[in-house]
Amino acid sequence: FKSTATEAFFFGVVLAATSVSISVEVLKELHAVNTKEGSTILGASVVDDILIVLVLSISLTFLGANQGNNASLGLTLLQELVYFGLIFLLVRWIAPYLMKLSERIYTTASVIIMSLIICLGMSYVADLVGLSSVIGAFFAGIAVGQTKVKEKVFLNVEAIGYAIFIPVFFVNIGLEVELASIIKQFPFITLFVLIAVISKLFGGYLGSKMAGFSNNSAWMVGAGMISRGEMALIVLQIGQTGGLIPEKYFAPMVITILISTLVSPLILKFFAKKVLKHA
Repeated sequence: FKSTATEAFFFGVVLAATSVSISVEVLKELHAVNTKEGSTILGASVVDDILIVLVLSISLTFLGANQGNNASLGLTLLQELVYFGLIFLLVRWIAPYLMKLSERIYTTASVIIMSLIICLGMSYVADLVGLSSVIGAFFAGIAVGQTKVKEKVFLNVEAIGYAIFIPVFFVNIGLEVELASIIKQFPFITLFVLIAVISKLFGGYLGSKMAGFSNNSAWMVGAGMISRGEMALIVLQIGQTGGLIPEKYFAPMVITILISTLVSPLILKFFAKKVLKHA
């Protein structure tokens, strides 16, 4: 299975993603969210997602993704630099001001509407400067999350997401997966599943040991980082849309992500029970 340096790099970006939601549910079930291992998993997952978004934005620029921006590389970098400056202003001042303003508007769901305006607006501007729209949505969520109405926004937007956008996203992913390509590239899938599981498990273990964790605690943290979930699927779809990976690798990578997501809770529970048993 030969691939170019661009494809190999983007495979690495996809496998570097971590799903916070999967780990949270397992930790809640085991009542281990507030343990040092649980806090480390959640904190590392959040930082991991932020880094992936930043690496993705750089990748789309330097790897020549087809994002619809025909400007020169220098101009594109300048636009993106200005955009990240806008993100800082949004998080620090603009979003809090807009959310306070929305609370004064006597309209049904004005706060929710304003949060969606911020999200869609940032996504649109991100697309204009050559970045993925998901980057704008991601940082818009961070910006709104710094305000006092974040719980209200979260509950309402979560309902909208699970009712419409999330099912449509997964259906779209499923429609692009061909069974024939999965069977044909079974060795590729097996190899990448092993890489996906082992890299995160041992990476999390080594990082935790360097931080002074015990063996069982370190393995628990590593296991909590295995799941790729929705974040990896989003990155993968962006790469496919941008022409960074061939069509033949899309379905195998989807299966790799799904398998790593399914085995992650099992491995996490195994090591978590060892930690909690000796707590």
